[in-house]
Amino acid sequence: MLQRRLYRYQCEQRPIWVFLRDQQRWIEEALVVELEGDLVTLRYDAEDEDELHSWEECVRLDSIGAVSTRLAYFSRNTLPDEIEVTGDCPESEQLPSQG
Repeated sequence: MLQRRLYRYQCEQRPIWVFLRDQQRWIEEALVVELEGDLVTLRYDAEDEDELHSWEECVRLDSIGAVSTRLAYFSRNTLPDEIEVTGDCPESEQLPSQG
């Protein structure tokens, strides 16, 4: 199931946060570049003091402890009237109503 989910994020070019169990660290805002067998290739940027580094890293599926993705975000400076709500989304992007 994890592989299918990662494949979906790859197709959507959606940034993800990945926790690597074996290294006890997070990879932030990574893109899934390739899925092959039990290997996942992730591409991400990391900042070190004044330098920005781009990384591409291959990890095994079994070393991934958690995957998170951002559902939405907004600026703290945005006025409440300017925040888009469900009704503002195109119908094709709205979640089906439950009930």
